[in-house]
Amino acid sequence: MADRLAILGSTGSIGSQALDIISRFPERFRVEVLVAGNNVEVLARQARQFNPDVVIIGNDTHYSRLKEILRDTGIKIYAGSEAIEQVVTSASVDVVLASIVGYSGLRSTISAIKAGKKIALANKETLVVAGEIIEKLTRKSGSRILPVDSEHSAILQCLAGEMGNQVEHISLTASGGPFLNYTYEKLNEITPKQALKHPNWDMGSKITIDSASLMNKGLEVIEAKWLFDLTPEQIKVVIHPQSIIHSFVHFTDGSVKAQLGLPDMRIPILYALTYPDRLTTDLPRLDFHKQCALTFSEPDVKKFRNLTLAYDALREGGNMPCIMNAANEIAVNAFLSEKISFTQMPDVVEHTMANTEFSVSPELEFLEISDISARDNAKIYINKLLDKK
Repeated sequence: MADRLAILGSTGSIGSQALDIISRFPERFRVEVLVAGNNVEVLARQARQFNPDVVIIGNDTHYSRLKEILRDTGIKIYAGSEAIEQVVTSASVDVVLASIVGYSGLRSTISAIKAGKKIALANKETLVVAGEIIEKLTRKSGSRILPVDSEHSAILQCLAGEMGNQVEHISLTASGGPFLNYTYEKLNEITPKQALKHPNWDMGSKITIDSASLMNKGLEVIEAKWLFDLTPEQIKVVIHPQSIIHSFVHFTDGSVKAQLGLPDMRIPILYALTYPDRLTTDLPRLDFHKQCALTFSEPDVKKFRNLTLAYDALREGGNMPCIMNAANEIAVNAFLSEKISFTQMPDVVEHTMANTEFSVSPELEFLEISDISARDNAKIYINKLLDKK
């Protein structure tokens, strides 16, 4: 029987790649629900191709347009965040691919977890913002979270068959982004257009900027803590520009396991959807006869301060990762709008972390307040920076 899927964020980079790989296994997968935020035209094309039972547009101002385009299909069409939260609990959904970018994907993922669904998690902000809450909910509901991020998928694969064997630490690899060898002075001159050109991966704009600033790796450090029950000291970051080794697990006997592959997100997406099975694909293979040398180095946290800020937020705990994440989302938008420079993004994050109310053990409602407050504080700080220009 085919697994029935809800794809949250279907028109984004992860959602689109997921649908590509899903289309290759019609006997294994049935797309039951498609959800997008604003991209009506692409969502409508996906709906006609996969014929889901339900299609939801997050921005309800696009509802009439979507309904008109799909009026002849018989597909149920809804709009708004409440509809998304409700549909993921449906008995007709087995697996939820959570790939809505940013904080906005949190509530729908929580609804799916409460309903005991299997979660293929691409929205790392869910665990960054509310890791402790998510951990409690999964224990209670029996939901299983499987990572889509290539780095966390690599860790999961390295841990297969290692039950009971103690992990010394893990190493999350990072390409270093397009500005790895820039001086700090040159980082000041970076334009959004330059930053959106990732050397290895095909990703959405927000994740691409986060990758260039190493904030994406910081978010992954926090996510790894909750996925694999690790301390901050057990999570290392290593720069690996070729993006062939996706991460390492170091065991206490001195052994190290690594997972390798070409930088193609369809592979970890498929593994998350089919775990523990591996399906045969015709995707490009890694050829060591053609592969250049693999290199590794330590991250430069003086140039890329976001990584240090993420570790600080992880050690602080409570709502601090939520504050950091909210400030970063505002900072990235401001950079893309050319309001602030590349090197001012960590300034925004650091200022917001120092000037937003802290709580040691927040409930979800307080996290939502923290998210709003942090965004407001970040915007105020950005306006001050603009006034100084």
